[in-house]
Amino acid sequence: MGALDRVRAALNAVVKFALSPVDNRGGWTPWIREPFSGAWQRDIEWSADTVLAHHAVYTCVTLIASDIGKLRPKLVQQDADGIWTEVQSPAFSPVLRRPNRYQNHIQFKEWWITSKLVRGNTYALKERDDRKVVRALYILDPSRVKVLVAPTGEVFYQLNADNLSGLEEAVTVPASEIIHDRMNCLFHPLVGVSPIFASGMAATIGLRIEKNSAHFFGSGSNPSGTLTAPDTITKEVAERLAETWNREFAGDNSGKVAVLGNNLKFEPLRMTAVDSQMIEHLGWTAETVASTFHVPKFKIGVGAAPTYQNGEILNLTYYTDCLQSHIEQFEACLDEGLGLETKVEGRQLGVELDLDGLLRMDTATQIEALGKGIGGALMTPNEARRKIDLKPLDGGDTVYLQVQNYSLAALDARDRENPAPGTTTGRIAPEPPPADEPDVTEDEARAFFERRLDRWRTAA
Repeated sequence: MGALDRVRAALNAVVKFALSPVDNRGGWTPWIREPFSGAWQRDIEWSADTVLAHHAVYTCVTLIASDIGKLRPKLVQQDADGIWTEVQSPAFSPVLRRPNRYQNHIQFKEWWITSKLVRGNTYALKERDDRKVVRALYILDPSRVKVLVAPTGEVFYQLNADNLSGLEEAVTVPASEIIHDRMNCLFHPLVGVSPIFASGMAATIGLRIEKNSAHFFGSGSNPSGTLTAPDTITKEVAERLAETWNREFAGDNSGKVAVLGNNLKFEPLRMTAVDSQMIEHLGWTAETVASTFHVPKFKIGVGAAPTYQNGEILNLTYYTDCLQSHIEQFEACLDEGLGLETKVEGRQLGVELDLDGLLRMDTATQIEALGKGIGGALMTPNEARRKIDLKPLDGGDTVYLQVQNYSLAALDARDRENPAPGTTTGRIAPEPPPADEPDVTEDEARAFFERRLDRWRTAA
């Protein structure tokens, strides 16, 4: 039995009677939820597994999870200037590349975010090596985890058996062995609440609309009607006529010619304008779901996209409104869970998700931005080439700036030390106006023209 196993056994034997579960107030997202007291008896409730079948809920969950899952995790180090650069570490890099034995880093992040969005909480169990370094992370089923609080305020987690995560029996572990990422905590600081808490009823309404639509179009897009007789008929005859009519002229048989006798008449029921607004109602449910997940409506195919066509701005809006909070919390949870919030081996390390996989510009805009970055001495040519997956060049690790560029301070100092000729303040004096030419006498002008006439005569 390892040291961690002995700690767990001691905790199970000593503190299990002193721990009490937190008051979740419904925040654990049970599979069946009542929107109000007594709704269960009136058949007004929604279940989490059914709500996930709604197209807007499914799209929001999978969109957010897949977009965050594709961001590459980086181990970064902060230098003396406060700049973070990517580094490698034999202790922490492997768990970022391969969190556990059955998931790669993309699947791991997707499952992390999915658990958080659907259940409001993500629990990751740590597996340590002999150095006490985390070598694997296993995301647990939230329904198998219960948060416990000791009288002293210490937090523990009661875990039920989970063979996939290596838990062969129920165990209680301290908070140091669990990474707990939670959604908005509306009722308790240790209880996250899923967005489905607010959008479950709207999604249920949308599913019922879809179910009614399937039934309607399954009947040949024809509403029901009434079969009337001129005289009073018995209940047995009415049931027999209804059964015959449904068998012969309903469902796939809609549209067949019916031959009626004894003055029987069929009158179809007409749909009202309110009843026919199915698409509008279905769109409203999708918009409500998107708003609770903070996903722009156009991202899930509801409503028109913004008129401007700059894809970078659209993605930036989606990032700031929806993804940024999840990304920042994921990074902070890993920093704390892996023990990176303090210096390790004299280095300040951290985990970052590479946003280049999300906020990508079109080729023309990217080349223009990189060119301005090089010309403005913000980056080296090799740094710009690395952005577009090109190999470095010799001499490309230097920042270049044109020689004719001077700072205003340098120009002012030069003018003060070496003032221009004719100035005393360092400012260039304006040039004096040209002197007036001397006047020409009449005799000089006559002699000039006579000499010119003599040359013309000789040339002729």
